[in-house]
Amino acid sequence: MGTVAAVREEDYLTTVYEPDCEFEDGVLIERNLGEQDHSWLQAALAAYFFRRRSAWKIEVYTEQRHCMRPGKYMLPDVCVVSQPRPSEKVFSHPPLIWVEILSPDDKPIKVNDKIRQLLEFGVPNIWVIDPETFEAEVHTPSGSRKVEDGVLRAEGTLIEVPLKGLEE
Repeated sequence: MGTVAAVREEDYLTTVYEPDCEFEDGVLIERNLGEQDHSWLQAALAAYFFRRRSAWKIEVYTEQRHCMRPGKYMLPDVCVVSQPRPSEKVFSHPPLIWVEILSPDDKPIKVNDKIRQLLEFGVPNIWVIDPETFEAEVHTPSGSRKVEDGVLRAEGTLIEVPLKGLEE
């Protein structure tokens, strides 16, 4: 993972990057690219949420840019927002759920820093998932916990996602 300096915020917002990058104060931040397990889990989660969007009154997005503050943009692997669909192209409000699917190159210190930033931004439910083992952690303003029963839950909602159930 590397960085490229000296990009204007306006250029970042009007340029298509393949793959998309995060951005902080003029610096493009490359994201760790997922492999097959990562890609499959991202698609499976998005599909699971999409099929239930009416019942749960939610919308689901993959790799949706979020403006954390002027000059700082981050992208979740998957995010869930309450309906109705936001009208803004780049989201400026915390989603209900932010999902980070780990890649082989993800370092714990970087993941923990991202979780801290997301909590400061106001994200109420952060799910971190290992796509190879389906081990997961849930981070909320009230604390963090390992998911012991294989079911991800969003505090204050009816949303429950059985990780093993995604394979069906």
